[in-house]
Amino acid sequence: MPREAELSLNERDFILQALKEKIRLDGRAFDAFRNIQLSFGDEYGVADIQLGKTRIVARVSAEVTTPYPDRKFDGIFTISSEFSPMASPAFEVGRQTQDEVILSRILEKAIRRSSALDTESLCVIAGNKCFHLRADIHVLDHDGNLVDAACIALIAALQHFRRPDVAVEGENVTVFSVREREPVPLAMLHHPLCITFSYYNEGETVLLDATLAEEQVREGEVIVTMNKHGEVCQIAKYGGATVDALALLDCTGVALNKVQAVSKFIQERLDLDAKKRDLGGLMAELSAENER
Repeated sequence: MPREAELSLNERDFILQALKEKIRLDGRAFDAFRNIQLSFGDEYGVADIQLGKTRIVARVSAEVTTPYPDRKFDGIFTISSEFSPMASPAFEVGRQTQDEVILSRILEKAIRRSSALDTESLCVIAGNKCFHLRADIHVLDHDGNLVDAACIALIAALQHFRRPDVAVEGENVTVFSVREREPVPLAMLHHPLCITFSYYNEGETVLLDATLAEEQVREGEVIVTMNKHGEVCQIAKYGGATVDALALLDCTGVALNKVQAVSKFIQERLDLDAKKRDLGGLMAELSAENER
């Protein structure tokens, strides 16, 4: 089975000794994120995020289908992840790695179980027709902190996505194209984001946004998921390092500041994309036709 290239003993000792001396290899502060770049595709619901050298693309799509028998008034929302072999030698098509299992589990709890998306708004005809919303997470380059990057990409894609408008006449459902009617944004109740804390030196050193090299030498991690209002959606711990209860409270305080900053950044990028779309699209095409 393919594996990630492991660090040598000298590299491990060098990173750990640097952390003891309050130094990170890339010069960042312990609580600093790498540079975040976020862009959106031509279609609604495609978000491309780069967190340092880590790159993830999230794509949201929708189709009309039949709801689950026990959830007649709810639409369907599923999350699927794909780890490309070009992102890391440890990833193999058709074989789940531990990173993929953890990522799927965290996103499932963060988005679906926290009811971030109002699935009732996806219902078209109770017990007969509903929207099936599918989110695909594609990992294109892996340099650490996949959970945080994937969650940012997914939330941004969900906020950016517009589902087709529909008209219901009895049992007949008409789905309108973008040219026929303006698509409808999703009903999001809140926007949870994940912040990962990596622990070193028996819990004395805590890092945010660890790179791949830093992840390979950490003793444990704590993932805090919360929204910008300070509501904690989940706390997950992996690894053997013990974490004090008071340290967890400190983590939630730090996570809140980061979540608020990232949420503001996502909104700014969404507003910028909306302005670009206002300059073109259907309205510009109609005005051009009127001028002719």
